[in-house]
Amino acid sequence: MDNSLEKPRKQPRKQPKKRSLEQLIEESLDLEGEQSESPEQVEATSNDRDEPPEKKRPVRRYTRKRASRPKKERASGSKAKASKGAAEQPVEPAGPGEPADEAQGRPVDAKDSSLEEIATKPDIEAEEPPKEQPLPAEKQDKRKSRRSRKTNQAKGEKTSTPVVDHPPHANREILVSAARDETRVAVVEDGAVVEFYVERPSSQKTAGSIFLGRAMNVLPGMQAAFIDIGEDKNAFLYVDDALLPPNLDDADEEIRVSRRKPKSITDLVKQGQDLMVQVVKEAIGTKGARVTRHVTFPGRYLVLMPTVSYTGVSRRITDEEERQRLRKIAKSIKPKDMGLIIRTVALGKSEEELKRDLEFLLKLWDKVQRRAKSSKAPALIHQDLGLVFRVVRDELNQNTTRLLVDDVHIYGKVLDLLDSVSPEMKDRVIFYRDREYPLFQLYGVDAAVDKALQRQVWLKSGGYLVIDKTEALTVIDVNTGRFVGSKNLSDTVFKINIEACEEIVRQLRLRDIGGIIVVDFIDMDVPAHRQKLIEELERQLKYDHTKTVVVGLTGLGLVEMTRKKVRQSIDATMMRMCPYCGGKGTVMSEETVAARVRREIRRVLRNSHCEAILVEVNPGVASYLIGPGGQNLKDLEKETGRSIFVRGAEGLHLEEMNVKAIGTKEEIAQKAIPVQVGDILELVIEEPHDKNPSDGIARREGYVIDVEGAGGRVGEKVLVQITACHRTYAKARLTVS
Repeated sequence: MDNSLEKPRKQPRKQPKKRSLEQLIEESLDLEGEQSESPEQVEATSNDRDEPPEKKRPVRRYTRKRASRPKKERASGSKAKASKGAAEQPVEPAGPGEPADEAQGRPVDAKDSSLEEIATKPDIEAEEPPKEQPLPAEKQDKRKSRRSRKTNQAKGEKTSTPVVDHPPHANREILVSAARDETRVAVVEDGAVVEFYVERPSSQKTAGSIFLGRAMNVLPGMQAAFIDIGEDKNAFLYVDDALLPPNLDDADEEIRVSRRKPKSITDLVKQGQDLMVQVVKEAIGTKGARVTRHVTFPGRYLVLMPTVSYTGVSRRITDEEERQRLRKIAKSIKPKDMGLIIRTVALGKSEEELKRDLEFLLKLWDKVQRRAKSSKAPALIHQDLGLVFRVVRDELNQNTTRLLVDDVHIYGKVLDLLDSVSPEMKDRVIFYRDREYPLFQLYGVDAAVDKALQRQVWLKSGGYLVIDKTEALTVIDVNTGRFVGSKNLSDTVFKINIEACEEIVRQLRLRDIGGIIVVDFIDMDVPAHRQKLIEELERQLKYDHTKTVVVGLTGLGLVEMTRKKVRQSIDATMMRMCPYCGGKGTVMSEETVAARVRREIRRVLRNSHCEAILVEVNPGVASYLIGPGGQNLKDLEKETGRSIFVRGAEGLHLEEMNVKAIGTKEEIAQKAIPVQVGDILELVIEEPHDKNPSDGIARREGYVIDVEGAGGRVGEKVLVQITACHRTYAKARLTVS
């Protein structure tokens, strides 16, 4: 089926012969070579197929005109029936770059996360629209709430903390832009860019990959071990990740955990031991990756857990009858001594479809075991899917309006994959062929990413956010800016805070900010406003795929939040530390540095019997050292009794100082003054003289040359003749060539 935004003159590719899911995925996971494949190698498909098309795909015509942004509707969240005794915690969906939830399905450390992380990607499933005209959103909410409460009370279940499915966006689109040097993916909801991922051949993702590692250090004091997996930094293995996974929050049964005294890390891991581990958290900053011994394999409908015997169903499947059906299927097909989790996308799927998915995952597990036996640590024995495949596996669901791809090879590969796993989703995949107007430019993705790299974010009303990131936490400050309101102060503050909630959540998702987050909303005196603010923030966070917990308001009126950190944020991926300020964002003033240089000159001269010293500093600092008419330098020479030469260097850091030479006055003067009277030089006029604008300033090796009558020729290359030389500068005049 040829889905394109414009009807093509000819088919972009020949219809391939259908292949099984195993053939498609194994092709992308083939790691027989020493080097891991690039995203292009993983995701590209050949156009040279000799097989005739089995059936002609009907043509869907799309125009490039962007769909108008629909009016936001207040959709009600369907409340799930909570299991008896189950802990009610926020379900944590994972983005395509994250190993959490159903997509990764991993056992994890209780300090970092909960068991719901094992069920990767609790996808946001859209409900079928009712045939009759729906009730107003508010009345619909109330009726559903009453019905849910009555049902739960009849069954004796608690209703204090129900699981609520957040309403889907009216228009949710996934954009895939592929090039030879990088693959980019953006998620657009109701016209706003909310998620962005980038993958490059030089920086392959490791989360979800399996390594054969070697224990280098076992530290009982930390109850952890450091594992060499062949990366720049050793991986971190916590004792809980080496023993048993915690219980799943979305579980129907509890994993049987031994009640014996917890083991020490020294009982589980020995120094020099080879062990198979899976990366659950990317290396971030100075910290290495976090790994676990409990590997998991996510499929389209199932998550296979080879190390623990367990059966579970995603909590986002709220229909009890459907849960029981899927649970029964899972128990019937579950391999002995292994675990299965039914993913949200398995809703309504048959036993045969689930069994095919399981068969592929079992073959993949056997392949990983064989590679582990034949490999020598440290070695990569299984690499998770590339970015585009993860997007199809984890993001493409019933809530997705369409998936647009601007590369013909990846477009064909996606259709081939969906042929095997979800044929009903193929009509949502569209090939974008307009090369004159790039896909990301059409949707404003590049502009949104550029804004996400800025410190300040403007709101539509005129207010703005200031986002500052530190090593320990991220601080977000809300300001009224140009918004002055119309009624009273409390109403103005409440409106700007409510508007900020939506933008804050969008920035958290777009920037992929993790860790501790503190939001300084504008102070509100009305308690009802504060309560509504927290409710609105939690409502917006339901759209977030990453586990986020709102702790509440502090005594100072700050909102505390935590958001799981799995991979590097967008600024860490796309930016690097400033080589000039070293990440501080500020540098010392010229006056402060000049004072430090004077102290250093005094120290050097106290410990030396030299007649003169040559110091090289930044030109801005040199002007402070010399002073007006050279007065500051004369005072320092009078104080020390030595001759001091100062030379400016453009390439020198503002805070740096170099002592270039010490010796006799004649030797230092010869080194400090690179020109002589009568020299004819070709120089560039850099700036006008600050006190005599008719003259221009040029420099030779940092030595200042005052060119008479060249103030209006800034930026030009001129020929000058030196007329006089002084300790700190020389005089010159223009010559005719």
